[in-house]
Amino acid sequence: MSAARGERVGVITGVRLTGAGRTDPFGDDPVDVHLRDGIIADIAPAGALATRGLVIDGTGGWLVPGLWDHHVHTVQWALVTQRVELGDVDSAAEAASVMGAAPILADGRRIGTGFRDAFWTDEPTRALLDAATGDVPTYLINADVHSVWLNSAAFRRESMTPTDDGILREEPAFEVSRRLNDVDPAVADRLVADALRRAAAKGVTGIVDLDMAWNAGSWSRRLDAGFDGMRVSFGVYPALLDRTIAEGLETGDALDPAGLVRMGSLKAITDGSLGTRTAACSHHYPGDPANFGVLTVPPDDLLDLMTRATGAGLSCAIHAIGDVANSHALDAFAVSGATGTIEHAQLVAHADIPRFARLGVAASVQPEHAVDDRDLTDSVWASQTALPYPLRALAASGANLLFGSDAPVSPLDPWAAMAAAVHRTRDGREPWHPDQALDAATALAASTSGGSHAGSALEPGSTADLALIDRDPLTADDRALRGTTVAATLIAGRLTHIAV
Repeated sequence: MSAARGERVGVITGVRLTGAGRTDPFGDDPVDVHLRDGIIADIAPAGALATRGLVIDGTGGWLVPGLWDHHVHTVQWALVTQRVELGDVDSAAEAASVMGAAPILADGRRIGTGFRDAFWTDEPTRALLDAATGDVPTYLINADVHSVWLNSAAFRRESMTPTDDGILREEPAFEVSRRLNDVDPAVADRLVADALRRAAAKGVTGIVDLDMAWNAGSWSRRLDAGFDGMRVSFGVYPALLDRTIAEGLETGDALDPAGLVRMGSLKAITDGSLGTRTAACSHHYPGDPANFGVLTVPPDDLLDLMTRATGAGLSCAIHAIGDVANSHALDAFAVSGATGTIEHAQLVAHADIPRFARLGVAASVQPEHAVDDRDLTDSVWASQTALPYPLRALAASGANLLFGSDAPVSPLDPWAAMAAAVHRTRDGREPWHPDQALDAATALAASTSGGSHAGSALEPGSTADLALIDRDPLTADDRALRGTTVAATLIAGRLTHIAV
């Protein structure tokens, strides 16, 4: 029987099971997975029970829970398709030249994204960018989104005071990104829908949306227009905390009867980033004895924010990259009694590793960042004594791991995240810090809604959020895992993706 997106599936036949926490007796034998009313009704040996409804032939494939990306900047990620990719440029001069030839968008701007200037041999300056781009407002967004390089025309357009190097960092950079992301809702929603269809084709059934906007309004609008392709938990930032409390939104509250889109956490960014050299660290950055990074939210202010959020029924998602920022975030969780996550946890003091589990704070991490930043970490953080990208240490201490991409910082691809976590490499290079590699079963579980603590076993009674894939992720090498093909993705038994 042919199948189409939006149809409800009755049974997936001849498929194999895999994942962490299995208690079923089937081993590698094929099974039929019967679905009813959005849940897994039964799992039986292939052919043992009569089938009914739409049948998906899973012969030769494996079935896993639907995957989640626990950290996405949804609109900014969707808008990447309209922006110039700068990830491969090797110098400021090259980046300026590329932008000088870039197309001008309908709003009169040129926008590039994804540059990494840490290893450029030349320095970005406003004069260099002006010479290449002229009077067209031009913006280059760093891969880590914590800095933006503007020409003079862009500074004039934004009514901002120019800097000599043309670089804005941290909150001024975020403000520029907010403005660039504030496009016509019809355009944004179309691009978001397209991007989420691509995510569904990767087996993704849910995302945590951390756009810097009033996301309750955006998702209500999309739901009213018929959006039903993804589960969404959306965050709110401190500037909108009062509005969130006034509107009575608490973590877990649904915006729609089906519970597809729900209120998530208060997101607070407490330090900078590795690439912009602003992550708050206990040792200074090389060649810059006065630079220990920045705490963008003072510890007392963070405690106040988290206490207010907790009292209002909101969990907290705290951005902390450097070890100092992670220590302060954990302190605030301990004192406030807040629940939630630390986002990134890229550099963590040895003494802080076990505090995640003790405090019940999940580590929302992006394994591909470790592979992207391996050379940068070895250079910029060479003198740090804390642990960089400590996935195994966190898991071994009992912390719950939640995987994501931070898209558009890294592509939204859960298979790449799993591969990076398990194999700690890409493109055939030697593994980086293999002592911090995870086993594949833990990585798969960390890519699901409940994280590594929840496991990834499929059982009768579970919600039928599923992905049918072409290989066993527990046995695949790096290249094979990154090349995983998804034949079908289901939310509550309804197809959100079906391969042609």
